[in-house]
Order: sequence, then C-alpha cells, then structure tokens
Amino acid sequence: MPPEAIRAALDLLGLEVVDFDAALAHVTGWLRPVTRAAGLSLGDRACLALGQQRRLPVLTADQSWQSLSLGITVQVIR
Repeated sequence: MPPEAIRAALDLLGLEVVDFDAALAHVTGWLRPVTRAAGLSLGDRACLALGQQRRLPVLTADQSWQSLSLGITVQVIR
C-alpha cells in the first residue's frame, strides 16, 4: 500500500501508530517469562505492554489471554 493510503486508512479508523520505544521494549521483555506458558508472541506481549502503559484494555481474538493475571483488562472480540 502506498504511504498515503495507509495514513488515510489509519485516519478513517481513528487508529494511532505508537513508537516501540525503550520503555515498551522493557515491559515487553518482562512479560516473556510470565506469559511463556500461554505461548504469546513478541507482538502479543507488545500489545499487552502498551495496554499496561496506557492503562487501557487490550483487544484480542485469542481466548488464552483471559487466563493471564497481569493487571491488564483483556477483551476477547470473538
């Protein structure tokens, strides 16, 4: 997709692109041992780290996230 189309789609959906900075990387790494049993990917953990940082619920289609006890609200979308 051309960059202009990506920006237009993000604007249309009201989505924000967030930099994966050192603070998010640190929390994402910290989540690895506590989520290993659930088989979460780097992207999964980055999503959880951002939710934790922003104190917002995270959305997922992965039912296994509901069993995590991380102090992060998880909403399963299907």
